[in-house]
Amino acid sequence: MDIEIPTVAAGLRSWPARRWFVAAGASIVLAVGAGAVTDVIPNPLASREMPVTWWSYPTLAIAALLSGLVMATYVRSPAEPVATGKATSGGLLSAFAISCPVCNKLVVLALGTSGAVSVWAPLQPILAVASIVLLGWALRTRLAAERSCPTPVRPAAAPPAGSDGN
Repeated sequence: MDIEIPTVAAGLRSWPARRWFVAAGASIVLAVGAGAVTDVIPNPLASREMPVTWWSYPTLAIAALLSGLVMATYVRSPAEPVATGKATSGGLLSAFAISCPVCNKLVVLALGTSGAVSVWAPLQPILAVASIVLLGWALRTRLAAERSCPTPVRPAAAPPAGSDGN
């Protein structure tokens, strides 16, 4: 199913305020959470052995924004599992993309410290782009599913026939 950018924009424009509040709140929580854990946002609970790269900041911001928008698609809409894998993969990839290569225990275990710096660190920008593509794809897929198969609106329950409504 193909969906054009104007259709995505139209889908976003049709959102009620509640969805926008969820999108904003989720984006903030995700940005602060991922930023704190990876120490992209300096805090006393985490530390980095290597400095934050310049592209970690836009990656964190875009990934948090797209993740918040994807989360908001689940507010009062059909909970289809169509994009869940893409959104989860995109979120995890963005965390790996912005994390410190030598602070990531899995990477150091798999590649060693020198491998983390020489092999993993150069791959991180590619992971950043892949995470943003996957999150964008998840959002596009969710909006397309929503527009092609909207949730039917149920009318208010009418009183049973023959009753006076009391």
